[in-house]
Formats: sequence, C-alpha cells, structure tokens
Amino acid sequence: MKLDVITLDAAKAGEIDLSDDVFGISEIRSDLLQRCVVWQLAKRRAGTHKIKTRNEVARTGKKMYKQKGTGGARHGSRKASQFVGGAKTHGPVNRSHAFDMPKKVRSLALRHALSAKAKDGSLVVLDHAKLEGPKTAAFRLQLTKLGLKNALVIAGPDVDTNLKLAARNVPNVDVLPNAGLNVYDVLRHHTLVLTRDAVEAIEARFAETKEAA
Repeated sequence: MKLDVITLDAAKAGEIDLSDDVFGISEIRSDLLQRCVVWQLAKRRAGTHKIKTRNEVARTGKKMYKQKGTGGARHGSRKASQFVGGAKTHGPVNRSHAFDMPKKVRSLALRHALSAKAKDGSLVVLDHAKLEGPKTAAFRLQLTKLGLKNALVIAGPDVDTNLKLAARNVPNVDVLPNAGLNVYDVLRHHTLVLTRDAVEAIEARFAETKEAA
C-alpha cells in the first residue's frame, strides 16, 4: 500500500510503499491485541501489595484460655484471623504478575496493531522528526498543522534531542525510538506517526523474523 510522506510543516515530501505483510493485514485479530496488552500491563505491575501473615502480626502468642471446660471453641493465639487485630487469611503477598508470551505471538500482535492504524487512516509517515531547537511552542504549532492531538511518534533509531525536550511537556504526545515500539502504546494513542527510517527499520525487523521462521 502507498502512503503520502509529509514534513513536520505539513508539506508533502513524496510517497512511500508500505509492506502489506506489516501494514496491510485486512482482518485484525482483537484477541491477539488483547493478549499482548494484558501481557505488557502485567509486567508493569509492581506486585508489592501485601498483608501480614500470622508470624508477622504484633500480638501475643500466649494461649488465651484453657483448652477444655470453657464451653467455647479451642484457641491458642490471638493472631488468628477471626480475631480483631489478627492476621489476614489468603491475602496478597509480594509476587511478580509477569507471565510468558511466545515471541511469534508478540510479533504477530504488533503487525496487527500497525495494520489496524493503517486501516483506520490513523497512520502518518514523516520525512524526518528533527527540530532546530528545543521549543515546545514551535512543536505544538507543527502538531496543529498536522492535525495531531493524541499521537505516538516513532522517530527512528535515536530520538532527536531537541524533539525529546520539546515533546516532553506536550500532553498525549509520546516520542520513542524504534526499540520502544509496542502494542499498548500504539493502541492507546489516536494516531501513529512513523518516520521513513522507522518504517524501514520495522519492515526489516519483520523480514528477518519471517526468514528466521
């Protein structure tokens, strides 16, 4: 598929031919996208929520009353969960929420995410993503010309320093290098913006994966 290439000033800078294997998938599998998003968010979870178990509660371990003859249930400690101030039973403990996902599934999910943006008309290709100075106001003006309010910009192998500084104060706009491309960020932004270099790197990456398979 062909797509127009534009500059940051919204001027046309030619055309680019996008790979159908990466950007031209017609039937988008939402189940793959959901699996990959859950996998990404699970890895981000800190897993530091925790309750106190019986050996951590600061209460006496002395037997409350004699074993027999009271007419009540037998208890040996006020640390038990049924008493006020006692421990909790089967509560959360420190753990990792991450789980494994095959590389082929992750790769396929990313191709479907890229194709979904292209299919919706939410994919923009820039000639380059470099600024003359780290000016947020100037960058905002360029975004207005491009009609971008909520966008993920994949700037190439490295992010231009001026662009990084100018974009960090703009809400709903994130700038990442090629290595930062991921399904969750692609889907949560309204528009995906790729540079020519980013497109070439993405297509080369999936070409290598296909050859390896």
